[in-house]
Amino acid sequence: MNKKIASALISVFDKNGLEPVVRQLHQQGATIYSTGGTQKFIEDLNLPVVAVETLTTYPSILGGRVKTLHPAVFGGILGRRNNETDVEEMKQYNIPEIDLVIVDLYPFEQTLEEQKQKAAETETEINEAAVIEKIDIGGPSLLRAAAKNFESVMVVSSKDDYDFLVELLVLQNGEITLEQRRIFATNAFTIVARYDTAINEYFLSHDDIKAINVETETILRYGENPHQHSFFWGDINKSFTQLNGKELSYNNLVDVDAAVQIIAERSDTTFAIIKHTNVCGIAMRDTVFEAWQAAFDGDPESAFGGVLVCNKAIDASTAYAISEIFFEVLIAPSFSVEALQKLITKKNRILLELKHTDILPATSKSILHGTLFQDKDHGNFEKWEEVGARQCSATEKEDLEFANLVCKHLKSNAIALVKNKQLIGKGCGQTSRIDAVRQAVEKAKQFNFDLKGAVMASDAFFPFSDCVQLGHEAGITAFIQPGGSMRDKDSIDYCKQNNLAMVLTGLRHFRH
Repeated sequence: MNKKIASALISVFDKNGLEPVVRQLHQQGATIYSTGGTQKFIEDLNLPVVAVETLTTYPSILGGRVKTLHPAVFGGILGRRNNETDVEEMKQYNIPEIDLVIVDLYPFEQTLEEQKQKAAETETEINEAAVIEKIDIGGPSLLRAAAKNFESVMVVSSKDDYDFLVELLVLQNGEITLEQRRIFATNAFTIVARYDTAINEYFLSHDDIKAINVETETILRYGENPHQHSFFWGDINKSFTQLNGKELSYNNLVDVDAAVQIIAERSDTTFAIIKHTNVCGIAMRDTVFEAWQAAFDGDPESAFGGVLVCNKAIDASTAYAISEIFFEVLIAPSFSVEALQKLITKKNRILLELKHTDILPATSKSILHGTLFQDKDHGNFEKWEEVGARQCSATEKEDLEFANLVCKHLKSNAIALVKNKQLIGKGCGQTSRIDAVRQAVEKAKQFNFDLKGAVMASDAFFPFSDCVQLGHEAGITAFIQPGGSMRDKDSIDYCKQNNLAMVLTGLRHFRH
């Protein structure tokens, strides 16, 4: 059911990007209600706006803490247009229908970080009063109300969606479909949940507050195979919010964990594809779309049915490209509304909004009649000792650092081939290192990659010079390995004799 936007309530902290929305609403004849700074912003555009105070008959009070918290406002948002009793009561109390709510929230997290930085610089306590005042009350309430009543109301909870909203208003002549309203409502609930979580974590961070143990048992669809029963013990919602798709299985969660671990290694725009806990495609690029394309091109065959992960927001163009293939899970810190609209067209497609990439400091595994515990494999290299015939070029150094991190997330024995910050070949889970090299080279050739100028990473030392020789014959010009073999000299001498670069890291990355 389409809904014509005839009225809108706009109350935002950040006015950037708002003008085109307001002008489009005015052009289409919508009545605009607003408060405080947003009202002044609209008035300065010489556009008509109705002060919320005219509905509530109350001014903004308590230093701005109370502006919109009133039945006249929430009645206009929550009133069900197809419910006779609601419609009659709205007429009785002169409550106008509000078709669109545009609200962003006070910058709680930004204010908290600013106060932390200021306190660190001045060696004082943070100004808690300033932090508390950025806990939004009316904003989340408005968003939740509008999202709850998505059958009648459109809600926009982020300035990132303003351009898309204008596009919808123009192309659809001010009419928004039910499915579009549902998607925007989903985004609003996600933003409010993340906001409340940030506030909760702030309060729990105080020394005199102890977190409540919310670990529970979640029954999974099945274990590694359909005949195996399985459950997850813990707080499954601590790391992500599921936006779409079927219930997660045992294998899904294991792959999701692997995906989160590798994406936590990078802050640059990075996209990775995971298959059976191994990285089968990963790349760093300037944009999410470019990173996705390069990661997929690295091994388009293995990407089928994989788990996808990105450390940046998924935009519309990337979502459309990703939708061309079959995949099990997509993980990202956020999704644009248009991207989400495209991705949820497949009901079983699992979409996870990543809350954080904090990795537990230790891992455990049940074996025999006990449990193994170990620290996480943190870090990339312990040292950077260039022992080959020459110094690494700047490009080689970047690729070697990247390749070594990738190799860390492959099952041993593992080899990673990288060129221009793109994984172009890998060998993993092999019982000999030379087999891992052969597999990596053949995988690169399978997809027609030119290995000339590429680099090679090994998760453990080269026991002989044969691995380096095979890589060199394929076009590899630089190698990175932990070293530590009694025969390190063999591979080092081969590099010196053939003008190749080699780095010793002193840090092994076995993964069993």
